Amino acid sequence: MAGIVSYVKESFEELRTNVTWTPWAEAQRLTIVVAVFSIIFSLAIWGVDEAFAWLLSSIYKLVLGI
Repeated sequence: MAGIVSYVKESFEELRTNVTWTPWAEAQRLTIVVAVFSIIFSLAIWGVDEAFAWLLSSIYKLVLGI
């Protein structure tokens, strides 16, 4: 049990002293960039999915005469 406590203490100390953290303003800006590109990418995937659904539906109607 003492090994786990020592590991956690050393981990926190390393995070506090050795890790270079991104400034808060830059982290916010990058978060917004990621969110915008995620929305754009999801809309693009949705559009391609709708186009393929329409295409396959048209092919099935043509082939099956529905």
